[in-house]
Amino acid sequence: MSKNQSNTKSNHDLRVYTDITQLIAGRDNPTPLVKVNRSNPNQDFQIFLKLESYNPFGSIKDRIAYMMLTSLEIGEKTVVEPSSGNTGIALTCIANALGIPIEIAVPEKIPEEKKILLKFLGANVMEVDDALCPLFPAEGARGLVNALIHSPATKDSYVSPNQYENHLNIQTHYQTTGPEIWKQTQGKIDYFFAGYGTCGTITGIGKYLKEQNPDIKIIGIEPESMDHKLPGMKRITGLSEDLIPKILDRSVIDESVQVSDEDAYSAAMELARKDGIPVGPTTGAILCVAQQYAKTHKGLAVVISPDGAFKYASFYKDIINKK
Repeated sequence: MSKNQSNTKSNHDLRVYTDITQLIAGRDNPTPLVKVNRSNPNQDFQIFLKLESYNPFGSIKDRIAYMMLTSLEIGEKTVVEPSSGNTGIALTCIANALGIPIEIAVPEKIPEEKKILLKFLGANVMEVDDALCPLFPAEGARGLVNALIHSPATKDSYVSPNQYENHLNIQTHYQTTGPEIWKQTQGKIDYFFAGYGTCGTITGIGKYLKEQNPDIKIIGIEPESMDHKLPGMKRITGLSEDLIPKILDRSVIDESVQVSDEDAYSAAMELARKDGIPVGPTTGAILCVAQQYAKTHKGLAVVISPDGAFKYASFYKDIINKK
């Protein structure tokens, strides 16, 4: 255990905590699993959303941020990380709680709400003029952080959790999110849907679920185009191997499906308007594929919902104004 990590056991029965990090989801404090009803075209194919917005900082990235940050040897260095927003927000909140300096590099095209939140939290935000799906290691926010931690002039001043290569990204989901889903579905899950991003979620959960039942189908979702508006998702089709996140384990994935921005946003808006569940556009992309499966399949499916709708109000505004 890190010297920064709290030694006080949380009390989930009373909901009394000694610091904010104890609210982060885990086996004894799972995020909710909520059934999709009116947005599901076939009730013989049950769809449940794993609502990660119920983490204290609003996303699935809360889980890995805590594990990665409390495992780093930081010393007098500043933590720096590239992020499309959610990991940056989670890392900054935890760093603030632990008294650790932090800087976050973000693509310029992420929602303005996320930039404002990061600045509100006091992070030094470095905006990089790039797409949401840049190449690595030379381009984008990842390229900037890569330069900071390897350049002779700055390498002694910075340390990065490096979520794209950090195996704690996988291990966190293997130890918490996967077991939560298995227990919440009483082992009856047949399909699991998740997006490609850093690839820690789909690899960690997929590995755990496959170990419990090899017949469970793991379906990965990616943007239809490299030029997309689905923050946190990554298109890996067509990328050379050195550009794909190193923690991705393809052996646990049964199928990959591509989704357009239009279909992703439509699915998210339909879910909000028919089921009253406000989610981010990446959830819309993942749900869209599950809805397609529902037309021709039976069984029980779990869809990872990485975050809620409220950090994407400006993106949704653009869609609503076009209608």
